[in-house]
Amino acid sequence: MIDWEPPQDPDLLTLPITQQAELLTLNRTSLYYKPVGPSGEEVLLRRRIDELYTDRPVSGSRYITAILRREGWIIDRKRVSRCMREMGIAGVCPGPNLSKRNQRHKVYPYLLRNLTIDRPNQVFGVDITYIRLKRGWLYLVAVIDWYSRYVVSWRLDQTLDMEFVLEATKEALEMTKPEIMNSDQGSHFTSPRYIELLRDAGVQISMDGKNRALDNIFTERFWRTIKYEEVYTKEYASPREARINIGRFIQMYNHERPHQSLRYHTPAEIYLEGMKPTDPIPVKPRVLSNLVTA
Repeated sequence: MIDWEPPQDPDLLTLPITQQAELLTLNRTSLYYKPVGPSGEEVLLRRRIDELYTDRPVSGSRYITAILRREGWIIDRKRVSRCMREMGIAGVCPGPNLSKRNQRHKVYPYLLRNLTIDRPNQVFGVDITYIRLKRGWLYLVAVIDWYSRYVVSWRLDQTLDMEFVLEATKEALEMTKPEIMNSDQGSHFTSPRYIELLRDAGVQISMDGKNRALDNIFTERFWRTIKYEEVYTKEYASPREARINIGRFIQMYNHERPHQSLRYHTPAEIYLEGMKPTDPIPVKPRVLSNLVTA
C-alpha cells in the first residue's frame, strides 16, 4: 500500500503516491488527510457526562443537562443527548446506541425475573461502557458471570464496531457455555450475528426490559467499581496504556480482591475453584521476606 518513507534498499522500487492512487482508484488528496481529534471542551464534557451517569445510572439527558447548567456549562439538551448517544449512554443502561435498537430485529424476553442464581455458568451478563482517555475515549465490553462476579472475557476498542463484542462473546463461549446470556436491547445485542452466535451454542437469550435499570444490576456495579477505583484515578495517555492498566485491574478484581457480597471470597475462588460463599475463607501461607534464622 502507501509508503511515505523512501525504501532502505535501493533495489526496491516504490511507486510515487500519484501512481499508487491511480492504481487503487483513490483520490490522491484523501491520502494526505489526517483526522482532527476531539476538542478539549468536547473531551471534558464527555468526561463529566460519564461521571454523572456512573454516579446515577438512571439519569437521562434532561437531568444531566440541568446538572451541567448548574455547574456553569452553557449547553442545551440537544447537545447532551447527542453526546450521550455517541457515548453509548441511554438513560438507564450503558452501551452503544443501546436505547436505539434496530426495530427489524427480534427482542427476547427477560428471563431472570424471580430466578434464583445459585451456581456459576448459570447466567452471564454482557454490556458495553465508555472509558475516557486524556485526549479521547474507548469502549469496554465485558462478559460477567453473575453468580461469582467473575469477568469471563473483555475487549477494548476505539470504535463501536460489532467485532469487539463478538470477540468477547466468542472467548467467553470458548471457556464454557452459560445457560443464559443477558444483555440490554441495544443494536449490538439484537444483531443477527450476535444472536446466531448464542443460538448455535445453545444458550438461552435474555434481554433487559425497556427502561429497567435494575435488570442489569451486577454489570452496573462492576462499571462503577472499575471507573471509581481505576479509570477515574488515572489519566490514560493512549489506548495501549488504558488496555494495560484495565487488564491489570480486571486480573486483580478476579483473583485478588475479596468481595463483600461473596462473603470476602474472590470471584476466581467461586468461579474457577468451585467454592461457595458460605465456605471458610482460605488462608494462604504468609511469605516472610528477610527472614533470619539462627
